[in-house]
Amino acid sequence: MRQSPRSGREGDVLAVVSQTGPSVSFFDAASDHYLGSLETIAQPHELCFDPAQRLLWCSITYDSGFYGANSGRRTQLTVIDPDTRRIVEVVDIAPEQAPHGLALDGARGRLYVTVEGADDRTGGVLVIDTQTRRPLGRIDTGAPGPHWVAIDAAGKTGYVTSKEAPFVSVLDLERGVLTAKVEVPGSEGLAVSADGTRAFVAAPFLGSLASGGTTPPGIKVIDISTASVVDTLPLEDTAMPVHLTSTGRLLVGEVRVEDDPTSGGSRMAPGRLTVFSADTHERLGDIEVGPCPLTITSSPDGRLAYVACHTSSTVEVIDLETLKTLARLDHAALGESGAHGLAYIPHPA
Repeated sequence: MRQSPRSGREGDVLAVVSQTGPSVSFFDAASDHYLGSLETIAQPHELCFDPAQRLLWCSITYDSGFYGANSGRRTQLTVIDPDTRRIVEVVDIAPEQAPHGLALDGARGRLYVTVEGADDRTGGVLVIDTQTRRPLGRIDTGAPGPHWVAIDAAGKTGYVTSKEAPFVSVLDLERGVLTAKVEVPGSEGLAVSADGTRAFVAAPFLGSLASGGTTPPGIKVIDISTASVVDTLPLEDTAMPVHLTSTGRLLVGEVRVEDDPTSGGSRMAPGRLTVFSADTHERLGDIEVGPCPLTITSSPDGRLAYVACHTSSTVEVIDLETLKTLARLDHAALGESGAHGLAYIPHPA
């Protein structure tokens, strides 16, 4: 008999950012029951759980708005105790600004945070000591506004995507330097394979297609040894988030846009979660999700996927073995729009 996808999740928690809340909400991973919310400053974006310290990091990016249409860049990271659901510290990273993506090297106690550039410097990756919660240094990416960051399992190489740059930045994390720029036409989400041989990058970003770009949407596969694109996984629509599960499934969130007969313009249509094998690149299937999927995460066993859909401010809970939707989290605490960062938090040992 097939085990229920909810089995063994008692005490596990899903944390969800409401960008416009602004808040982080918590849900029981076994029952989807709402556990409460924690108000944050400004606009929270992404989440990253550090199991060694049992702390949840949250990037605070703008006063309001987004990217080039923001009303001001923030300089804070919020550190949360997910068990007591309280703020432990607000870390000010000034003069760095607009923190976006978060990647954890738990073995070495390092948190990597992408930050936007300024008049006197390009964008970069801030390196933070997870014990002291203080910056250790900065690695320039050569791009004005890096977003997503991912690192290999060895903690030696990092990859950073940027909408504004025609390349993916490759970083030597040990020396703290930019070592290569892989040609990719404006990029969004990314993930690194478990064996550290490949990186998967969503490109081109939605704005480039809307502006008449000719590059079809897909996932660029980068060979890490040569720092070059060796394959493209084709998609029907523009991809934004990319996530790799512990079982080797590559999860891609596709954003779909349709004509709006009322306004004569366009509007967000239901999105799509598309699943590939990270090893063979075979397309395993897809399922419709809410409009504008922005972030994807999965349970530690790789059985469940969670997709945050910004426009509807919902989170889709999907069984990856059957590609069926188990639940849609649409609690009022998530607001009318703005679901963003996600983190799965296993119960304390």
